Amino acid sequence: CAMSREVEVSLRVPNMKVRVLDENGYPIDHANVRFRKMIQVPSIPKPDETLELTTRSGRPMQARVVRADWHESRELFVLSCQYAERSITAEEYGALAEDPEWELKPLI
Repeated sequence: CAMSREVEVSLRVPNMKVRVLDENGYPIDHANVRFRKMIQVPSIPKPDETLELTTRSGRPMQARVVRADWHESRELFVLSCQYAERSITAEEYGALAEDPEWELKPLI
């Protein structure tokens, strides 16, 4: 039977019309940050495949896989994904932002 493996999702979300502010009161540019979370997948998805991602709110989100990169130092795949819709609602954004399993990190 196929073993599932742990991967990190690096999710890019679109900027909203009203930008979310960081802890210093500056608007966050989502071109420069990603939501990250560890998930289990049955196999490494191919580019353009759709992943269903979950948050504590219980509503699944669709994300398109852009690429999968092996990180030797961490011994895991990082899946670069893009939020599947053109825009993200405040409710969906809040579901990501308020979920402790999803971490908002700047691109390095």
